[in-house]
Amino acid sequence: MMCTPEPLNPVFLQLGPLSIYWYGLIIATGAFLGLWIATRETERLGLKKDYMVDIVVFAIPAAIVCARIYYVIFEWDRYAGGPWWKVFAVWEGGIAIHGALIGSVLTAYFYTKLKGISFWMMADIAAPSIILGQAIGRWGNFMNQEAHGGPVSESFYNNFMQYLPGFINQQMCIDGTVYHPTFLYESIWNIIGFVLLLVLRHKFNPRRGEVFLSYVIWYSIGRFYVEGLRTDSLYLFGEIRTAQFLSILLVIGAILLIIYRRKSGMANKYYNGKKVK
Repeated sequence: MMCTPEPLNPVFLQLGPLSIYWYGLIIATGAFLGLWIATRETERLGLKKDYMVDIVVFAIPAAIVCARIYYVIFEWDRYAGGPWWKVFAVWEGGIAIHGALIGSVLTAYFYTKLKGISFWMMADIAAPSIILGQAIGRWGNFMNQEAHGGPVSESFYNNFMQYLPGFINQQMCIDGTVYHPTFLYESIWNIIGFVLLLVLRHKFNPRRGEVFLSYVIWYSIGRFYVEGLRTDSLYLFGEIRTAQFLSILLVIGAILLIIYRRKSGMANKYYNGKKVK
């Protein structure tokens, strides 16, 4: 589907030589909103909100580092023959959400062990905030015209995309071709997941760890589908996309972990109402 490019300005505010980009502003908005929701839930359960704030403060740098390491590992051919400092050139692009999640989870695990609080409880508190932050963050990719899918057909455009707000179609017009707004697909999927996780947490009184593991399952299913449409995937080997392969492992692993924790009794202790057990 051909189009006339009219991209949005990726710069939110220019202060002399300092440029504030929409991408960073959107990511920060998602992070702060997620933190606000998580700290409210932490206080509701009678815990110090500083626990969640501390985890986020430590997790952010760990997430950035791990996201870059993850990307470089699966794009090693790109960096092996170039200047060594390119490995650290995050400003040129190249971070992966799965790497960020690994860094964040490891940070939370070691922090909770140090403080003597339940990792699974804190993970359950954070899960809705994480997926909401991801939903908002994808709009940063939109502003940068990245993480999109392949070209759309004329029939797809006429049957679906023409009904989207004009600014979305305008931004998805890159070099004269309209591309799948995969950022939008994933963002909508994650917003639905956010609502479902809140309902699960407040209406069904799940066992400890199951809100977080439900997040892993929901996000991974959506990511598997969206990844198949994207044009910037990392590949494990051949035509096997890393994110899709990892998504399958995460879904299977989360389901098995829920079953194991229930049968072993590890998931029996959870918060009931406002009281932490």
